[in-house]
Amino acid sequence: MRNRELRLIITFNSTTDAMQFEKFCRAQGIEGRLIPVPRTISASCGLCWRARPEDQQRIEAGIAEARLAVAGLYQMVI
Repeated sequence: MRNRELRLIITFNSTTDAMQFEKFCRAQGIEGRLIPVPRTISASCGLCWRARPEDQQRIEAGIAEARLAVAGLYQMVI
């Protein structure tokens, strides 16, 4: 059984937005990956980015700078 940990979850309104965000994170060296949206959160496209909570400020700055479209940011144990 996998250990549950606090994670930063970023949701998107479309799959295209999720893919653009993944490309941005890979280019910036931000660790994380696309996963299905947890049941406790709803999102239009069904995908979200899972990252470490300590990367939140860096990610938020990148979102603003690159003008990336995100639906929401959450911290939750998954």
